[in-house]
Amino acid sequence: MKRLSFIFDDKLGLPLLLALGAAMVLVPTLNLMVPETSFFHVSTFTMSLWGKYLTYALLALAVDIVWGYLGILSLGHGVFFGLGGYAMGMYLMRQIGTRGEYGHPILPDFMVFLNWDKLPWFWHGFDMFPFAAVMIVLVPCLLAFVFGWFAFKSRVTGVYLSIITQALTFSVMLAFFRNEMGFGGNNGLTDFKDLLGFSLLNDGAKAALFTVTAGVLILAYIACRYLVSSKLGRVLAAIRDAEDRVRFFGYNVENVKLWIFVFSAGLAGIAGALYVPQVGIINPSEFSPLNSIEIVVWVAVGGRGTLYGAVAGALAVNWAKSYLTGALPDAWLFALGALFVVVTIFLPKGIAGLIRLKKEAA
Repeated sequence: MKRLSFIFDDKLGLPLLLALGAAMVLVPTLNLMVPETSFFHVSTFTMSLWGKYLTYALLALAVDIVWGYLGILSLGHGVFFGLGGYAMGMYLMRQIGTRGEYGHPILPDFMVFLNWDKLPWFWHGFDMFPFAAVMIVLVPCLLAFVFGWFAFKSRVTGVYLSIITQALTFSVMLAFFRNEMGFGGNNGLTDFKDLLGFSLLNDGAKAALFTVTAGVLILAYIACRYLVSSKLGRVLAAIRDAEDRVRFFGYNVENVKLWIFVFSAGLAGIAGALYVPQVGIINPSEFSPLNSIEIVVWVAVGGRGTLYGAVAGALAVNWAKSYLTGALPDAWLFALGALFVVVTIFLPKGIAGLIRLKKEAA
């Protein structure tokens, strides 16, 4: 039991894990086993929608590790999410084969339309899922390593680092919009058929994707909780609160920042890969700087530096976004901005901080 104390000591995180575990079983069951006429039936649309929210929760978890515990305000994590999504999208495009509109056995439709005569070298291997799975994690981690190496070794911190991360995702977005890059240009990648031989139009496949996404989120949460509860987690908090003092004690602050940043990028890449088959498309808009700023809003609303707050914030804000964009489409961005201002001024520790204060008062 001592080895699992880092989970049981997480008084608000444990109920969240139990709720995710219950949803992982109940939602697919209520979708597949309960008749559509029943009150308890969960529609495929609702299941896929919440599956998308779970990928956002995983992405928020990745941001909370670097911002809430390490003090690095990243405004560019959307780039890692998008790269993981594109890696999955490339695999799904290679599975289409002759079922595409142009019927080419190797080239995706957009390449045939643009008169490409052969598959680009960086598309080779994506017809195999193991290779794609490695790329889903490796590509975001590699970019994070290169970026982090130069940024952290140069001791760029604070708002300057945030601006550079924002510039990173904006530059990648501009590159992916270009048709000659070989990623579908502004249309991106879409018209996916199947994953691992299972049709993505099948309710069973969508239920499986929801289950896998919830399971990955649970495992990622446990891994992050173990990390922040360890000695390394205390070092992260110390760097966040007094970086120079930690460096004075002999810790290699730059290396700690670098590897945690890489770990966070890997989580974001996995989130992107799980997102793509559930929404059916990936395009350069995923790299939009606004998307990366929204991620920070999720974490701030839920409560940074708590993990469970990041997950809850992502789920709550995205549910509100879906509701308000339908009910009041012109007011959503104003509501999002107002929410961020209110949280920053009145709830600096987010909803999680408010709950914690109430528990202490009781």
